Amino acid sequence: MFVVPLTLTIYIIAISIQWLDSLLSVGIPGSGLLVMILVITLFGYLASTVVVKPVIDHFEKLIIKAPLVSLIYTSLKDLMAAFVGDKRKFTEAALVTLNREMKIQRLGFVTREDLAYLGLPGKVAVYLPHSYNVSGNVYIVPRENVEPFDAPAADVMKFVVSGGVAGLNEEDDRLINPTKLE
Repeated sequence: MFVVPLTLTIYIIAISIQWLDSLLSVGIPGSGLLVMILVITLFGYLASTVVVKPVIDHFEKLIIKAPLVSLIYTSLKDLMAAFVGDKRKFTEAALVTLNREMKIQRLGFVTREDLAYLGLPGKVAVYLPHSYNVSGNVYIVPRENVEPFDAPAADVMKFVVSGGVAGLNEEDDRLINPTKLE
């Protein structure tokens, strides 16, 4: 139970570092990872400066005008923004009632509080991730079917993706006492 996950984790990290190293022909182990971290940091810093930001914004406008490239780029950008950065979307964990009679509920994340602009007043959009997968579905449900609860979004995501075996402390009773939407 301990050795296999640890061994696989080390193996995957080692293979990834070897692959990154193979992109450079320096011959120093770990140089690919170091260069990748430095390049990402440098690009992030430059992208936030006043001088480079207009150039990046212009380049982004050109990318968005290209039909297929635009679809891929904006989808990936929106996906990244949903998980990281200041405008993360998966921050409000929720318990969603799917069937009141059978009391079936799923854990998910509220992604839109108000869908009146779509002609759906009183409805919210919730993202319900799949277990053991990097996918999920967006459901449009009545507001009264959504009960947010106070739990870190990362813990809830781990809990759902792991099929309920990781991410939330067993002693933690946050799921037992959900708060109601106002």
